[in-house]
Amino acid sequence: MFMTTLLTVAGLILLVLGAEVLVRGASRIASAAGVSPLVIGLTVVAYGTSAPELAVSVQAALSRQADIALGNVIGSNVFNVLVILGASAVITPLVVNRQLLRFDLWVMLAASALTWLFGLDGRVGGAEGVILLCGAVAYTTFLIWKSRRENAAVQGEFAKEFGAVRAGRLAQLGLSAVFVVIGLGLLVLGARWLLAGAVGIATALGVSQLVIGLTVVAAGTSLPEAATSIVAAIRGERDIAVGNVVGSNIFNILAVLGGAAAISDGGVLVSPTALRVDIPVMVLVAALCLPVFFTARRIDRWEGWVFVTGYVAYTAYLVSRSSVAAA
Repeated sequence: MFMTTLLTVAGLILLVLGAEVLVRGASRIASAAGVSPLVIGLTVVAYGTSAPELAVSVQAALSRQADIALGNVIGSNVFNVLVILGASAVITPLVVNRQLLRFDLWVMLAASALTWLFGLDGRVGGAEGVILLCGAVAYTTFLIWKSRRENAAVQGEFAKEFGAVRAGRLAQLGLSAVFVVIGLGLLVLGARWLLAGAVGIATALGVSQLVIGLTVVAAGTSLPEAATSIVAAIRGERDIAVGNVVGSNIFNILAVLGGAAAISDGGVLVSPTALRVDIPVMVLVAALCLPVFFTARRIDRWEGWVFVTGYVAYTAYLVSRSSVAAA
């Protein structure tokens, strides 16, 4: 049990380090290539923080461990909103950008509902995975188009965060490419270790792989999002704190679940429990953002506490459900 836990922790550490190195390297390459800072922030950075979820879910799908592949996506999305967004709001009330209210929030809700719809037959099939992936491409394309209206303030904010890289500096581009390769390598290795450790823990404790995926794996792979949003909240960068969560949740469903279903033989199986309880919880959490976000376009501290308390209650339910099943 000790070695299994150690393997899980080591896998989590590698995932976080890999995501950080990947985001930094890819951001500098994109900046040097003349890609808009807004596009970099909403794609490379947001997608980069979700890279651990992608690595774990794809690895789990290829290993025919569908409960972990699906549970990781569902659990990460619930964790992102209730814990990360909630904790960020507790630190400082968060102001919600108008674009998130008009578009991105609705995309997150629609993607969550689509997951439920696709899972009604007991699996998210390969064709449905391709549909989700096409949604990711369409969403990213919209962001690129939207970036043409980007203002100077956003450019300055991104440059301060990641640093500007002038095109043509081949040495820096080469180093950034090395960072990307190292980051990808760390993600792959970390995903394998975390997956092996999580399965070992589930077996040793008699807990279902779905519950492990919804809790340990989901919380672990969400650490990059947690670090980004909480640090952003402390710095007063409230748009980043909120946008990172919404963007990551969209990517988790469209690209992570879509990719896992598309490459897995037979798609990703959806257990009756996930279809009856956990996917509806994910949809409900996404829907709860509507009244909260639209109330004066801010998330107050008390609403943050409600979010965090909701996650504690959901986790307690999962533990209780697992105990009853084991008995």
